[in-house]
Amino acid sequence: QTKTSIALLYDEVSENAYDIRLKLTKEVLTIQKQDVVCVSGSDHSANHRTVTLRRQPVGGLGLSIKGGAEHKVPVVISKIFKDQAADQTGMLFIGDAIIQVNGISVESATHEEVVHLLRNAGDEVTITVQYLREAPSFLKLPLGSPGPSSDHSSGASSPLFDSGLHLNGNSTNTAPSSPSSPIANEPKYEKRWLDTLSVPLSMARISRYKAGTDKLRSNAFEVLALDGVSTGILQFYTAQESADWLRAISTNISDLTLQNMKMANKCCSPSDQVIHMGWVNERLEGTDSSQLYKFKFLALKGSSFYIFSTPPVSTLDWVRAEKIYNLCEVLFKIHKLWLADDCWLQANLYLGIHQDFDLEDQRPYCFSVMVGHGKSHYFNVELGSELAVWEKSFQRAIFLEVQRTGSKTYMCSWQGDTLCFTVDFALGFTCFDSKTKNVLWRFKFSQLKGSSDDGKTRVKLLFQNLDTKQIETKELEFQDLTAVLHCIHSFIAAKVASVDPVFIDSQSIARKYMYSN
Repeated sequence: QTKTSIALLYDEVSENAYDIRLKLTKEVLTIQKQDVVCVSGSDHSANHRTVTLRRQPVGGLGLSIKGGAEHKVPVVISKIFKDQAADQTGMLFIGDAIIQVNGISVESATHEEVVHLLRNAGDEVTITVQYLREAPSFLKLPLGSPGPSSDHSSGASSPLFDSGLHLNGNSTNTAPSSPSSPIANEPKYEKRWLDTLSVPLSMARISRYKAGTDKLRSNAFEVLALDGVSTGILQFYTAQESADWLRAISTNISDLTLQNMKMANKCCSPSDQVIHMGWVNERLEGTDSSQLYKFKFLALKGSSFYIFSTPPVSTLDWVRAEKIYNLCEVLFKIHKLWLADDCWLQANLYLGIHQDFDLEDQRPYCFSVMVGHGKSHYFNVELGSELAVWEKSFQRAIFLEVQRTGSKTYMCSWQGDTLCFTVDFALGFTCFDSKTKNVLWRFKFSQLKGSSDDGKTRVKLLFQNLDTKQIETKELEFQDLTAVLHCIHSFIAAKVASVDPVFIDSQSIARKYMYSN
């Protein structure tokens, strides 16, 4: 199914926007621009057309013009009146830039100069035109052809209003002249939408932000292909249209990513499957404390969480990740949501989510992945639905890894003794002497009633003795305490999920709020 629509292509340098047509298929987003093409007859030069108009006593030249050098745009035909001189040639179109009038170049002429020249050019006017493919939207040229037969232009000419040349002008000949009709063997022209750029959507990414900033574009975004080719900034007339296109393109990218995952998984063992992957923006804390964002490609595969600067295309690419973390030792957290009415919901205030980042970040749909040694990665996605998918995928990937691994053992120490601490999916927590292997203590997950740590290396675990109902405190020191705490969290969450899957779903913050959006 193909989706098409008229939109604007915004040029940040000139700050002009141009009419384009978007065409979306399952695999490609195509940008089309209007142009005039020769459809039959000998085509001398498709770019330049020279046309002779015979001024008519009623209707004059039968066209209106807009633009001029004072607006840094050429003078263009803005209206063509049905069955009048310009229309009868079959060779002139709305959007044609006038290059010459009776052999005189008008490419750098003002609006007033061209109006004067055309009005005083006599009964036979020869004009050379070239279709202006990138007519700035401020000219408000209609995309259809020919133009409407009513004209509201006044006698005084203005470059941004139509100056009518369908008035009689200074015609000396009052007898009706023969109409400017096309001759049989003359080339025939048509205005058509032509493909100018095709962006493959496989592994493509979307950005609604001005490069690296928190400034959200209004009703606009750009699509970047895997090889970095950009559509440029696509601008839409309404917020609804922008949201529809964003969703449609995003859905097609997701579907293609799913296909890529299935292909990759055919070459991987059952324990090393890709659960989810896709583009995100990572916030980089700049040295000058300016927040910069960079595109990163994340993947959840087998036992690991990968961060790439470019997507892995071949099997070899997986070892080239910027960072690889064990899934049992990471903690996924949602930081910020944007509700349907566009008001912020600071997740930490309303939902008791720990937020250790400042609140100035203007991007919605943010999550962080906390890793070992107290470090964190802070990410943002474009759509609420993507945030919900990442939340669910992290849960699933972590639970699968916990069940596959079964247990994890960490070296630790207490009062000079080297000990081992094991988190086991079936047995719970066990602490034993690393030399003698003697078990010092063992508790089930359900016996863990609380914990506290110093934020560095030391943790206190509070267990309830099943017989005495008393709380027993166990203190341990770890080299990477964060990783161990994340591992305990992962195992307990996986245990709860195995007993009560509905509970985990009910805890989904993103899905609770996103699907209402």
